[in-house]
Amino acid sequence: MSRLEALRGDVAVLARLLRGMPRTPTHAQALTAFYGPQSDHYDRFRERLLRGREELIRSLPLPDGARVVELGGGTGRNAEFFGDTLDRIASIEIVDLCAPLLERARERAARIPQLRAIEADATRWRPAQPVDAVILSYALTMIPDWKGAIANAIAMLKPGGVLGVVDFHVSAPPRERATGEQHGALTRWFWPAWFAHDGVRLNADHLPTLRTLMGEHRIVEARAPVPYLPLARVPYYRFVGIKPMNA
Repeated sequence: MSRLEALRGDVAVLARLLRGMPRTPTHAQALTAFYGPQSDHYDRFRERLLRGREELIRSLPLPDGARVVELGGGTGRNAEFFGDTLDRIASIEIVDLCAPLLERARERAARIPQLRAIEADATRWRPAQPVDAVILSYALTMIPDWKGAIANAIAMLKPGGVLGVVDFHVSAPPRERATGEQHGALTRWFWPAWFAHDGVRLNADHLPTLRTLMGEHRIVEARAPVPYLPLARVPYYRFVGIKPMNA
């Protein structure tokens, strides 16, 4: 792709972002209207925005023949982050409500035979049998019923299975924040307001809820650059939790 083509792609994505998430009768219709015009350029633009995905996936402790589900998996781009370990994965099921992004996932499945794209609600869909890992990659902030998505993810895991989450976030106010990085008042106000225009809901309750529900876990907090905002750094986290063997 030439620089001019890449710039045109960025302009198309930025134009849609500036217009924001449309108001529609259903969440699926909103996702389709919002991401459909971006779908050709989605992966390339988000490569610079959605940081920590490869590090999360490479850190997941998976057995040979693992069955993996990604809720809100969109184009299936994250499947490629498994790299050389992809040959040890038995299946990767990508679940999403956005049909245009799933079309890209189906195109990717031609190169990754383990991959299957499923148009379904992440809070309700269940695999045919329990799985070894569930991934939520910049999806939790896009799902209105985020508690339902977490509960569904944990329910479909085998005992000892792993839940991997990477997403934007902000901390709770100082009086409510028990552990982890403490964000200043400007950060806690600016980023939720900035992303809300595009249907991304940063919520200080996400990470504490994950901590509570997955007793054995590890967390990495960091900040990432934002395309075309050279001085901006948005907070994000990587979370890996293990489902108890007796659950």
